[in-house]
Amino acid sequence: MYLPQNVIRQKRNKQILTKAEIACFVDGLKNGSFTDAQVGSMAMAIWLNGMSTEEVVDLTLAMRDSGTVINWNNALDKPIVDKHSTGGVGDKVSLMLAPIVAACGAHVPMIAGQGLGHTGGTVDKLESIPGFNVRPSLPEFQALVKNYATAIISQTSDLAPADKRLYSIRDVTATVESIPLITASILSKKLAAGLESLVMDVKVGNGAMMADLPSAQALAHSIVSVANGAGTPTQALITDMNQPLGTTVGNALEIQETIDYLNGKYQEPRLHEITIALASLMLLTSNLAETLPQATTLAEEALSSGKAAKIFGQMITAMGGPADLLTNSENILPKANVIQDIIAPKSGYIGTMDTRAIGMALVEMGGGRVDHNQGLDYSVGFSHIKPKGSKVDAGDVIAKVHAKDAAQANLAINQYLAAIEFSDNEVEVEPVIHQLIQ
Repeated sequence: MYLPQNVIRQKRNKQILTKAEIACFVDGLKNGSFTDAQVGSMAMAIWLNGMSTEEVVDLTLAMRDSGTVINWNNALDKPIVDKHSTGGVGDKVSLMLAPIVAACGAHVPMIAGQGLGHTGGTVDKLESIPGFNVRPSLPEFQALVKNYATAIISQTSDLAPADKRLYSIRDVTATVESIPLITASILSKKLAAGLESLVMDVKVGNGAMMADLPSAQALAHSIVSVANGAGTPTQALITDMNQPLGTTVGNALEIQETIDYLNGKYQEPRLHEITIALASLMLLTSNLAETLPQATTLAEEALSSGKAAKIFGQMITAMGGPADLLTNSENILPKANVIQDIIAPKSGYIGTMDTRAIGMALVEMGGGRVDHNQGLDYSVGFSHIKPKGSKVDAGDVIAKVHAKDAAQANLAINQYLAAIEFSDNEVEVEPVIHQLIQ
């Protein structure tokens, strides 16, 4: 038995923790033998002094094993693969990606999160669908994945509970940005789903957790090396978050964009590029395709044939949502009371977009949360967002705001315009995909 203060001292003194010491810390997270003050001290020691890859593998596996680890017990006859994003604004990729990859012959058990701060959450988007149950029991989740090839659910309290406590303390001790702790937090939850392979989408830019490329590269390398060290083949794409992804920001609006995307009505180019790239990697890592061109063709065909849309619709219905969502979404999804145009104040090009500020404008409208227990207004947000680099004339509509009343709409319009710079000259736009980390 190790004393908590001795384990903390080891890391404070820049020592490598043994597997047993890490297990002691994770047990202490779960059973309370590490007080909140000791957990905070340990998190700060890790933040300051880092961890080796082997230490992070041990921490990840111990946190994974602190709760239920789903064992599919050969119940699934197809590869089991998932994707995780580090989060951003307008990032609804999971909603398209899961049915596309499922349509290509994989099982995609996706355990998603709520939004917090400026970043949106896949769970919140799905909860804007009337009747949709994002918290089925574990046996129900397993049956859904078996029957429909994919299901997207909220993280349950029995999956990686040690991480839940550690995360809540990191949040109030200024240790959230530690790469070893981010890595272990993400992977402990993902690996608890019993995956055979994983693809990461690591966002970089002013709307991402990692604002610059070196930080994003460090996180991507950490996740890939730790996941592979833990026995789950993993690759990562570093993708751009210097502007919102797609044309919408806001829960019900992003579900509508997902439906339009899957139905082939409109596929915003940057959103489409990332979705197909991630789908292709998932098909490669799960051995459903042998080459990248073959994987890309399979993903595009799953989309254009309508097969992905059909699987999405089946999943929605099986999880309590309306059977006619894909054909009648305009009458089903929550609608804001006020919809107003956001007008370009001058002619030129849309330059720098403060993506975080746009995300926080949604939070102020009630469409995002600063506290995990906060309720949401699913109807509010922004749509018809013109991308960075667009040439506009004074008076052009550059976005629309969806608000509960005129006062909220006017405030949000001012916040949106304050988050955008207009340039007289053409603007260089960052590539959508920066790098593949293998």
